[in-house]
Amino acid sequence: MAGDPASLEGVTAANLGDDTPGAVGASAPRALISRNALLHNAAALGDAPADLRRDAWGHGLEEVAELLVSVGISRARVDAGAAEVAARMGLTPVLDGPAEGERLYGSAAGAAPVMTLRGTVLACKALRAGEGVSYGFAHRASQDTRVALVTGGYAQGVVRALGGRASVLVDGRRFPIVGRVAMDVCMLDIGDADIPRSTDATFFGDPAAGASSIAEWASATGMSAAELLTAVGLRASREWIA
Repeated sequence: MAGDPASLEGVTAANLGDDTPGAVGASAPRALISRNALLHNAAALGDAPADLRRDAWGHGLEEVAELLVSVGISRARVDAGAAEVAARMGLTPVLDGPAEGERLYGSAAGAAPVMTLRGTVLACKALRAGEGVSYGFAHRASQDTRVALVTGGYAQGVVRALGGRASVLVDGRRFPIVGRVAMDVCMLDIGDADIPRSTDATFFGDPAAGASSIAEWASATGMSAAELLTAVGLRASREWIA
């Protein structure tokens, strides 16, 4: 059983770079949450209390609590904002001690990934050798290439530390994030790839499908999976899927 996630209550604007609301509308990045994956992981918890702090790590407190009860989970570690809801949903609130979140939400080895963060390609353009992108032109192209503008920035939990350290899955290929992550968008170096506008871009999800894992994000940023998932779930447009 995993110990307490680090600094869940500390997922604040300081972690993310800004507390300004993010993009809205059809093109806003979506946090897709799989019921089947969560149920699969919950069935393996045994009698360990599930971790429901910070809105169930950003997955949605009431939705997660309902699914936990359906597979016989009876106890949940909660914060002050979750105790009443957990009790109302049929769970016994636990206010301290270890709880299972890494396995439940899919960041532990062998667990099914539950959350997928998906943005949209807004536009692509040529970038000549020596030209820079994003704030301060911190990244300059070493050779002629092309870049894609993708929805998803620090206002949706794509933390600034990911610039130059993470890749995004687009049309079956992974492309690096280049330059500084902006509030609602980031830039990908796509080389000579031909990517149509409105193509899906997966920031993290199931590695079996070619996506980056949340563990890769944790390694790139120094933040825990708990902090990263919570930041995304609280800020992106959340959508439950099968």
